[in-house]
Amino acid sequence: MRRKLLGVLALSVSSVALSMPAVAQEVPAPQAEDAPITEDTVVVTGSRIGGRTIAESPVPIDVIGGDQLANSGQTETNKVLNQLVPSFNFPQPSLTDGTDSLRPATLRGLAPDQTLVLLNGKRRHQAALLNLNGSVGRGSGAVDLNEIPPIAIDRIEVLRDGASSQYGSDAIAGVINIQLSKRVGVSGSVTFGQYRTTQSGVNEVLGVSNTNGVPNVLTNNGGANDVLQLNYGDEVERHDGDTLTLATRLGLPIGEGGYFTFSAQFRDRDPTQRSGADPRRQYQNTTADFAKELAIDRFNHGYGDGKAIDYNVIVNAGYDVGANAELYAFGTYGIRDGIGAGFFRRPNDARNRNWAASTTTFVPYYADGFLPKIQSQIEDVSGAVGVRTDVAGFKADLSVVYGSNQLDYQTIDSFNVSLGGVDSPRRFDAGGIAFGQTVVNLDLSRKVDVGFLSSLGFAVGGEYRNENFKIRPGNTASYIGGQYTRNGAAPGAQVFPGFQPANATDVSRNSYAGYVELDAEVNDMLTVQGAGRYEHYSDFGDTWNGKVAARFEPVDGIAIRGSVSTGFRAPSLAQQFFTTTSTNNTVINSVPTLIDIVTVPATSRVALALGGKQLEPEKALNFAGGVTLNPFTGFSLTADYYNIRIKDRVTLTENLTGTAVVNLLTGAGINGVTSARFFVNGVDTRTQGVDVIGTYRLPEFGVGRFVLTAGYNYNTTKIINRAVLPNPLLQGSPLFGRQESFRLTDSQPRTKLNLSADWDLGPIGATVRANRFGTVWTAVNGALTAPLGTVAGDFKLTPKWVTDVEVRVHPIKEVTLAVGADNVFDTYPDRLPTGGATGAPGFTPNSYFLPYSQLSPFGFNGRFLYGRVAFQF
Repeated sequence: MRRKLLGVLALSVSSVALSMPAVAQEVPAPQAEDAPITEDTVVVTGSRIGGRTIAESPVPIDVIGGDQLANSGQTETNKVLNQLVPSFNFPQPSLTDGTDSLRPATLRGLAPDQTLVLLNGKRRHQAALLNLNGSVGRGSGAVDLNEIPPIAIDRIEVLRDGASSQYGSDAIAGVINIQLSKRVGVSGSVTFGQYRTTQSGVNEVLGVSNTNGVPNVLTNNGGANDVLQLNYGDEVERHDGDTLTLATRLGLPIGEGGYFTFSAQFRDRDPTQRSGADPRRQYQNTTADFAKELAIDRFNHGYGDGKAIDYNVIVNAGYDVGANAELYAFGTYGIRDGIGAGFFRRPNDARNRNWAASTTTFVPYYADGFLPKIQSQIEDVSGAVGVRTDVAGFKADLSVVYGSNQLDYQTIDSFNVSLGGVDSPRRFDAGGIAFGQTVVNLDLSRKVDVGFLSSLGFAVGGEYRNENFKIRPGNTASYIGGQYTRNGAAPGAQVFPGFQPANATDVSRNSYAGYVELDAEVNDMLTVQGAGRYEHYSDFGDTWNGKVAARFEPVDGIAIRGSVSTGFRAPSLAQQFFTTTSTNNTVINSVPTLIDIVTVPATSRVALALGGKQLEPEKALNFAGGVTLNPFTGFSLTADYYNIRIKDRVTLTENLTGTAVVNLLTGAGINGVTSARFFVNGVDTRTQGVDVIGTYRLPEFGVGRFVLTAGYNYNTTKIINRAVLPNPLLQGSPLFGRQESFRLTDSQPRTKLNLSADWDLGPIGATVRANRFGTVWTAVNGALTAPLGTVAGDFKLTPKWVTDVEVRVHPIKEVTLAVGADNVFDTYPDRLPTGGATGAPGFTPNSYFLPYSQLSPFGFNGRFLYGRVAFQF
């Protein structure tokens, strides 16, 4: 169905662009795409009345040009933005289920879904995935920016200010507006790279220390979980993660002022392996297994980037109709096939027992253990069509945008222990999730002559939005508890049990909005902006939001600016209706019993019995103020303070369990459920910080063109209020525990510094970028009042510098050859302490084989070397 829709989109855009002639008219010439980004660059984000430059904006806006995106070994848009924008954070977690294939990014330390993403100025749909595991942004969704490859992008405008009164839900941290390329001509690139790295703190294994063939035990944990004494060598060298990217763009002129641009990218990324050696006993503690214990490969976990293959196609078209109208259309289509690993199941693991072979003696199903994996297929499609024209003195823009994201799960190389080795497949259809969005928008704007003002811009508009969220159940074998559950076997496919029929979901909602904006240039020194928006949602009701911003330039080149705004984020359909069931086997009164641990909607019977209720929108109050300096040609400096207070942030509760929970559920007529979690309006937070951005384009002095850029972000978030469950019996159960609290406030860098230098001299050029990532904390559960670092298991990731270098040469004007290294000095995050009885307090033996925190703001893959051949005609 979706592939047919893609065909319809492509055919409609192509036929319209190629068959209808354009009528010539006099229009202002757009800025050339290869023109450098300066303070005089006109931006389209931050105001619905056009014509304002970066320097004139009353709110901070960063503009990243297409050349900056291209001059990198990374071909994922999120990774490039992480190198360029100081308030942007893109960790690269592993062992986080579907999040391995669709990683979230954040702005200003807030949640991924608190930043609005626009494509060509139109609201982009979110991904279907809800991040539920231990990553940054747990409990939230995100827009998948990697569906828009760099070759399709003209520039990216990052508005660092609250903008819900202008754009609606989600624009609390700011707005990322991706402008697609309209460039005429043919261009393309071939990029190949590989990680060539030495893992910091991870050593090769020379063998297992033994006495006459009997493995020596370092830590006695009761046989199967013993930690053995390994003999280590030098640090591990890795040559992996081979990544091939093929990208192309074709731009055609259509009549006078029309355009048709087709872009495509293929990316094939091999997995990386950054696990450490697993010293735990792998086989049974028997003489027959000692020889295998000494010989097994102990780098058996898959920790790092998973395998990923991406196909992306983007179309962007527009043409003139009549004397003063433009018909435009754009669309995107992408497929990502990703594979992410789970935890390795050792040969002696109870989850590897083949009960069908014997119910009295342990017989492994996989003789040497197994590494179950989640294979994700993500299909993302979007199409927009609209018309811009003049109506009764107004510039009018009417558009319709549809977008959807579907994620289907396969659990592979796995096993349903409860079915036994005879009946269990090794591959399971675990079901899937999908999100769809349709937006109809009408914008009207005009400039009005008012005698006492230099100029006055007026904009008004309306918007309709419809959203849909679905959960598709998996096949029976993926979730069922088979005949061996009576023996204590765990049901469902290992690593990712399928969605059950009871989890099937198909829900929708709609919203209507009206908004107004006034932009006034009072005189040459003072600009004032005001905006207001009313929105009605079918599920939770009404919301009103407003904004006032101003810029005052008392001296040419020196200005102060500031804004006050309210904002909101509507709880997503996934947060309201996501449901999944994990069935565990436990023993009650000496009888093996299946119990359900459920994630349920906030308004379900289970949640209501425990105190859940309809989710309310998050409400934000933003204060911002700063200064801008443009004292001489080529130099600009901005410094902005922000303070964002968010009330009723939507969070996922802890697993609520215990006798009080069971009694409440039983009293409500709900049996067989002993643990539950759901989304609540859980905390109020205050985020504040400072952004400083400086750029200097050195004057020509005979050795080429130099552009120096520096960016700094300081950011801190505090929880200032917490919700509690209304039932007195659950007052002692924290809704949002210590680990998740500090994940919200301290899992992203407190500071980030970007430094870059770009140099071009005729046929040669170079780029150097250095990023300093500040302190990040990982925390464990404990008393909510316990400060960071006071509970055993807390760990501080110290600040690190990561440096990227690229050198380019143009053998002819149209061809570029480039080589480079990202993370040229092979920097790694601090290694986690190894735990267990003989290790660091609070840490487990998992730290042996999972050596780095997934909260590392620059990942943990090490040095990446690459080469690129590009052409442009």
